[in-house]
Parts: sequence; C-alpha cells; structure tokens
Amino acid sequence: MTSPALEPDRIELAPGLQVPRLITGLWQVADMERSGQALPLERAAQDLADYARAGLDAFDMADHYGSAELITGRFLRDWRGQRPAHAFTKWCPEPQPMSAERVQAGIAERRSRLGVERLDLLQFHWWDYTHPGYIDGIEQLMRLQEQGQIRHLGVTNFDTDHLRLLRKQGAPIATNQVSLSLLDRRATGRMSALCQAEGMKLLAYGTLAGGFLSERWLGQSEPDSVADWSKSKYQRFIDAIGGWDAFQGVLQAARTIASKHGVSIAAVSLRWVLEQPAVGAAIVGARLGESEHRASNLAVFGFALDAQDHALLNAAFAQTRNLPGDCGDEYRKPPFLTASGDLSHHLEQLQRPYHAQPVAGLAERSRVATGSQWEQIGGYSRAVRQGARILVSGTTATHGAGQVVAPGDAQAQTVYILDKIAASLQALGSELAHVVRTRIYLRDIQAWQGPTEVHGRVFAEVRPANTLLAVAQLVGNYEVEIEAEAEVPPTPRRFISSGSPYEAMAGYSRAVVEGPWVFVSGTVGVDMATGVWPSSTREQAQGAIDTIEAALQQAGLSLLDVLQVKVYVADRADVGVVSDVIRERFGPASPTNTTVCAPLALPECRVEIEVNARRRAL
Repeated sequence: MTSPALEPDRIELAPGLQVPRLITGLWQVADMERSGQALPLERAAQDLADYARAGLDAFDMADHYGSAELITGRFLRDWRGQRPAHAFTKWCPEPQPMSAERVQAGIAERRSRLGVERLDLLQFHWWDYTHPGYIDGIEQLMRLQEQGQIRHLGVTNFDTDHLRLLRKQGAPIATNQVSLSLLDRRATGRMSALCQAEGMKLLAYGTLAGGFLSERWLGQSEPDSVADWSKSKYQRFIDAIGGWDAFQGVLQAARTIASKHGVSIAAVSLRWVLEQPAVGAAIVGARLGESEHRASNLAVFGFALDAQDHALLNAAFAQTRNLPGDCGDEYRKPPFLTASGDLSHHLEQLQRPYHAQPVAGLAERSRVATGSQWEQIGGYSRAVRQGARILVSGTTATHGAGQVVAPGDAQAQTVYILDKIAASLQALGSELAHVVRTRIYLRDIQAWQGPTEVHGRVFAEVRPANTLLAVAQLVGNYEVEIEAEAEVPPTPRRFISSGSPYEAMAGYSRAVVEGPWVFVSGTVGVDMATGVWPSSTREQAQGAIDTIEAALQQAGLSLLDVLQVKVYVADRADVGVVSDVIRERFGPASPTNTTVCAPLALPECRVEIEVNARRRAL
C-alpha cells in the first residue's frame, strides 16, 4: 500500500496571497536554453501544470530567465485548477535614472510576457547601491501598485541595511528573496531579525545548493568540473565555506537525520530552511522536461527537526566557515559567488551617478556635484580632489535636489550618506578603502548606536580615524551628517589601535598613518586599560592627549608634529580649563585649533580631542 501524497503547507505571504511553502523556481530555464534553442512552450507549460496539480502552484522567475515568463504565461492562460496559480517575477534593471516611463515600460513587459493585468509579486533587484536610482525605482513601483498593475512588492538580494532603509522610506516591501541553505546561513542573523520586526517574509533560494545537497554527492570526490550554471555557482559556495571536506561534514549530518526520519537529504535541507522563523517559502529549482522530485520534496511536510537534529547540524556548521558579508553581497563584491564568477568587470561598466569636473584655473584640482540644492545654495562641492587628497563635504541623506531620505531615522540616513560618499569618491578615481578620516554629526546623541554600527560595517576593513559628536541642529530635516577625507594610494598605510572596544564596533582606528601624515581619531580621557573615567575635566583632557601622544609615538612622531587640533567640549564652562591643557601640551608645536561646544556620545565624557600630524623632514 502506498502512502497518500502529501500536500504542501501553505502560508499567507502577504495580505490575500496564499501560496505553498515550496515555490517552483524557473532559473534553470535560462541554463537549458543557453544554446539559443527555447524550450517547447506547450510542453513546458504542461510541466508547470503537473507541479500545480501536486499543490505546488506558485512559480518564481525573472526578466532574464530565458523564456520562463512566456512559459508561465501559457500555463496561466490554460490553468483551471481548484486554486489560482501564482507567478512571481523579478525586474533587474541596470542602474540609471529611473523615470516613470522607464519603470512603466519594465513592468508592462513583465505583464505582457505573463499575459496578466496585475503581477502577483514583483521583485526588484538593484546592482549598485552607490547609484541612488533604486529610491526612485521603488517609488515608481509603489505608484504602479496603487494603480493596480502590481499586487505586492518584493525585492531580491537586498542586504539588511538597504532593506531597512526602504522600509523607513515607507516602501511596502512584502518579501526579500535571498540565498539561504545549510551552506549559506547569512540570512538567519540581522536579516531575519529585521524581517520579523517589520512583518516581511524571506523567500529562500539556493536551498539545495544546485543539487549538491543530496545523496548523490555523499562520500564522493569533488568534481573537476560541472555542467550546469547552478552547480557552477554552488561549487563556489562550497569552496567559500571551507572546501569539499567541510561540505561532506554537513552532508553527513544531514544524511544521519534523513535516515532517522526516513526522508532524503534534500528534505532535511528544505526542512531546516522552512523552520527558520523569517522564511515564508523555500524555492526549489526545476529542470522542466528533464527531471522532477515533487514527491520527495513534498516529504518535507511530513516531519520536523527536533533538538537533537539541530544539535547535529550545528556541530557540522561549526566545522565550516561562515560566508562573508550580508545577503546579496555575492553579486556586488568579492568573493563573487555567482555562476559567472567575478562580476567586477560588469560592475565597473555600470552607469555612475556622478562625474568629476575640472576646476577652472587649477590644473590639479577636480570636483564633484551631486545635484543637492544645498550645494547650489552654499556654493560648495560635494567632494574636491587635489593631487592625492580628497575632501568630502558634510553629507546628509538628500536624494536628488532636496528629498530627505528616511525622515527621522539616523541609522537609515547613515546608510544612504555613506553610499553617496562612496559614489563621490568613485567619480574622483577613489573608493571607500582610501578614506583616512570620517566625522559624524548627530542631531540627537542618543541615536549614536545605529549610525556607529553602520559605520562599523562599511569600514570594518578600512578603519579610518573617526570622531562622533552631537550638534544643536542640522540644516534641514536631517538626523545625521557625515564628512570624510581620503588619500589615494600608492602611499603606504598602517593602523594604530588603543584597545578601545568602540574601535572594533564602529570600524575605526585610533590613528591612521598615511605616508608622512597621521590622522588621530576623536579621543576621550578614559583609561583605555581599566575603563575608568577621571572625575575632572582637566584630567580627562590630559588623559585624551596621553592617548594621542602614545598613538603618535607608535607612528614615530611626537606632539611637536601636530599641525591641527580640534577640541569638542560638552560644557561651555569647561572651555577655559581645556584650553589651558591644550596650550600646555601643544603650545611648542603652535598648531591650528578649533574648539566647539557639543554633546558627546557618553554622559561621562567631558572633552574629546582629535589631531592631524605630519612627519617633519629630517
């Protein structure tokens, strides 16, 4: 006697959108058609009908998945099942200005190929966050949603910070489609926490690692080459987690669990994904007309993983390396874990939002404007390059001429600002890796943690000097403003740490040594070894300068090499005391000095000091 076929569990992915928790992915259509021969439309549509009759009546595709949209359109035209079938497609435009006409044309093409008046779920992809066109793209898609052309909006391969930015911008994002599997667990951290907090669902792809998560590969030697695009991609994932031996450890753990429950390794892999709290559904790829695993995949709904199963998998995970970065990073930065491998050439060809212009009469100087109304009003540039040095103006989350991005949210505004700074540097032949100093000005010092953590993620490997402080007000309805300085190589660079825990958290160094220059971060008077704060302002100022002096000595300099001092005092009444200390310690060097009264990040802190120094010629 055969067991009755299992029905897939279903979930309300978004209001009114009930779908099975296994979605059939059609990415393989592009691989099957790479010879230039399209799949037979009618036969492929019948294959989709077979999936739908098994309860797997939701299909995922994209504008670049060969004829997948056309096949699905033919299937939808003829489908007469008990439930409506659903088509989820993606639009992946190359970054450039996103006019209403361009967005409308992209969505009209998706609707035409699918033969529908309204798209069930339109998922938006953006290649390069330094191009701010995705803000306009989402806003135009929201207008089309209001007009009834799109039922629900999703994104694909967005990282946590930029997905959060879109939500704080008011975008009604229902889903984010990301890689998630026993080999790639990036989405189980901050991404899952955000989705749970904001009521979004993850659509997980790569759940079976292109077929590698199966009995076929257990105990086998690593293949010298693989035939299809999917396995080419996930072989890179295997290399990134520690190689074939690490992969075999995960596979063996999954096999032990599969034997216990009487299911396949694929079922265990899918079950683990579906039990992640933010996951709405898992996407399983299909090679139409070649093979199908509907019955074995449906077995995922006949069991659950227990604590012992999770412990076994966690032990195997501990023997692997975590994939670097956040969701979607594999398409935007090394290591490029894609079917095509290194995408840097493609990314370098993408349109840039800003362009450098020469400054009349100054042969070595160039500048960048971003179109902000404040640049025109104030008569300044977003960034200026003179030789190897680049100075970036205080930058706010101003989109276009004057739109405030993510009003009221300092963390989301920091994400947008650092992208804008990165784009300005790119226009001048530089990049974030060349930044030697940043300054963060907050309207509300209580909001310091979000911007600090974003800065830490962006500059984790760069570690520039940094100062963070509050100001009474910012010009405009902004929560944060950031300025930056960069030095373009080939000048050698080294980093100096004082051991402060905030350096690692915020991604900065106590001092950055760039050729003859030393840039020292805003430094407070706490004892770095004990964490004890001196009780008097004078002692804090002396302690801060002691830390600065120690950093300079590590660079082979002294206080006599300091050219510029900036002092931030929490209480105006302490300016005289601090000035006395500055004169005593820096007087022989006669540096320039600016003293500003501003709230500081920690209540114990009374003074913060930063300096620039330059090695003297011998």
